[in-house]
Amino acid sequence: MKKYQLYENKLLLVLLSNNDEHAFTELYNRYWKKLFVIAYGKLKELETAEDIVHDVFASLWANRKKITIESLDNYLATAVKYMVLDKLKKKHRERLYMMAYDQPLVVEMPIEAAIHNKRILEAVESEVNKLPERCQLIFKYSRNESMPVKQIAQKLNISPRTVEHQIGKALKQIKLVSRSLQSFF
Repeated sequence: MKKYQLYENKLLLVLLSNNDEHAFTELYNRYWKKLFVIAYGKLKELETAEDIVHDVFASLWANRKKITIESLDNYLATAVKYMVLDKLKKKHRERLYMMAYDQPLVVEMPIEAAIHNKRILEAVESEVNKLPERCQLIFKYSRNESMPVKQIAQKLNISPRTVEHQIGKALKQIKLVSRSLQSFF
């Protein structure tokens, strides 16, 4: 293995193309620190820089029979730079994605529609307040507090059928008002 340290890059590349693992190990030992410095200098992330250097060498091994390399220094440095650029582009896209989806979805409503909705809600609330006290209470438990019929019945010590009847009565009255409001607005 020590003899490989004496070999020039060109000979190591020839040996590498003939599946010589020792030649590959020697190239790795010669260049991994330099390549790591390049990757880390751009990314400032230890693990990501290490991954990129390992990926460059994995690619070198995988393509050892296909590629012709004139200058190994330039080839490896360029490979690292391209992988770093790909990583930076990916991070940029992820940031854009996160910014787009982290913000709450805001639906803008035209002022006229907002005023219209406010008037309808006020009219409905006014109509609910005109209901008999027990009917009003049942309706508010049902709609404002989302209580189920059985829970309302237990709370008021009445039958579930009575609760359903009172909710139906309230809805009927509100529907009458909402129809007249639609024709008004």
